[in-house]
Amino acid sequence: MAKNQPYDFPEHFRDFVFMPRFDEAIDALETMAEPEDWNYKNTPSQHAKPILRNYLTYTYRRLAEEKKISVTSDEEYACFNLGLITPTQEPIYVLLSRNKLETQQAYWHFWRFCRRGEHDLNRFSSLPEMAHYYDNPASLVYDSRKELRVNIEHIIGDNIDRFPDPLKAMNQFGLQNLVKGAIDSATERVRRNYKTAIPQYYQGGIQLLLPLTLLDPSRADLALVAERIGDFYRAATCLTLDMAYNNARQVARPDRDWLAP
Repeated sequence: MAKNQPYDFPEHFRDFVFMPRFDEAIDALETMAEPEDWNYKNTPSQHAKPILRNYLTYTYRRLAEEKKISVTSDEEYACFNLGLITPTQEPIYVLLSRNKLETQQAYWHFWRFCRRGEHDLNRFSSLPEMAHYYDNPASLVYDSRKELRVNIEHIIGDNIDRFPDPLKAMNQFGLQNLVKGAIDSATERVRRNYKTAIPQYYQGGIQLLLPLTLLDPSRADLALVAERIGDFYRAATCLTLDMAYNNARQVARPDRDWLAP
């Protein structure tokens, strides 16, 4: 590592820190953190708690961009704010020590997860802040007065594998009309309750997720992605609910009636 701060941190977590027992670390983090369901509901995963795994790695990526990782003056220890809390509302940090294994290229070795009040964090003169994903709080709210421009053909053609099985073989014209109706319902829903639109962070900006109910009016099947472009919104893709929750959880824990793990 360079001796002069601020440091340039690698983009990927695995290049930054050596964590030899990743699954065990995720289990330990789940135990320490406030209770939360970190598993997909509809998508197979080869790993347990995939949402938490992604949360850790992508939170690091954002913190690396913001350079919110603290390093001791002797470069023996580093830490960052994970943005999670314990059941007693104490912030959780990732604590790292200098890697001494010659077979590993990463400068840091994972030590443990640490509560803010623990003694080991006293090595740092100041503790880093949590990741921040937006500058304008208004970006978190869907402005129903703005036009929504939808690329229906792209939403269906490029994402048909994400649709419910009963709809995958449906006539294209009929499916387009069904999706248009679901989008109209979603925009009406968010007009009545702005909290319906859930923010996600994507490529440096905030997008909003709207529920698409295609089979049952009481349950969303997909999440429509709406991106603000100037004075209008553009929608050209949709996500499965597991994908949507995974992305939204990066910004904040969704507390909504349609997007829940």
